[in-house]
Amino acid sequence: MNAIISASRLASDLAGTNPPVVLDVRWQLSMPKAAGEPAFDGRAEYAAGHIPSAAYVDLDSELAAAPGEHGRHPLPDLAVFGAAMRRAGVSAGTPVVVYDGGQGWAAARAWWLLRWTGHPDVRVLDGGLPTWEGRLETAVATPDEGDFQPVAGEWGLLDADAAAALARDGVLFDARAGERYRGEVEPIDRVGGHIPGAVSAPTNENVGEDGRFLPVEQLAERFKSLGAADGSEVGVYCGSGVSAAHEVLALAVAGIPAALYVGSWSEWSSNPTRPVAVGPTPQ
Repeated sequence: MNAIISASRLASDLAGTNPPVVLDVRWQLSMPKAAGEPAFDGRAEYAAGHIPSAAYVDLDSELAAAPGEHGRHPLPDLAVFGAAMRRAGVSAGTPVVVYDGGQGWAAARAWWLLRWTGHPDVRVLDGGLPTWEGRLETAVATPDEGDFQPVAGEWGLLDADAAAALARDGVLFDARAGERYRGEVEPIDRVGGHIPGAVSAPTNENVGEDGRFLPVEQLAERFKSLGAADGSEVGVYCGSGVSAAHEVLALAVAGIPAALYVGSWSEWSSNPTRPVAVGPTPQ
């Protein structure tokens, strides 16, 4: 099953006999304007225009729990996540397409959660809303209640100890920008650097200038050159488990299964007893 879908294919599927449920997960990493205000109000953008039938899903409250000891975007309570998906019309037997404003990070987080909790047919709109050439609507979608019941997956999720072990014995990719990996800057977390043994693999290098994923062959070659050879166990982390989901998606497009360390650097670096590496090399 393909993990991504083009805008033209989505338009065709929406006009077909078994249209997908569409989720709008527009979000961006930003700081609140003032105390008590949301960092980013994706609902305002949704209300201004969205793909017909799309239901809005909020990343911070429905695809993640509140920030805490397990990072800035820890796993959501599955009851909360399941309720949000059912409200948006998600059922186990209905295909789902997720999009965001074009960066792909938030859409990938929703894709990963749905796949990890057992939904069999989820795709991300390649390039996001900017690639959509059809009409937009402003009315809030009111889909029929879905029946999806999320169940935690047995594979595909890393905690801090498993991420450390994978950095030693397999391949652990750091999806953040290179300067954060090297520890030259750290705008958000307690300390800069990376998990010892992790390999720098910025997620923005998985897409072209138009925001769409590189061709499968190029993605496969990129990850192979970074150490993801046949049979390698692969994992990914980032700052808080959002852009890393986009890299897990890129790996899936390339045919390489990978696990996600959801707590990521925001969890790892919060514990001063965990080791930190700096500089351009893994160790």
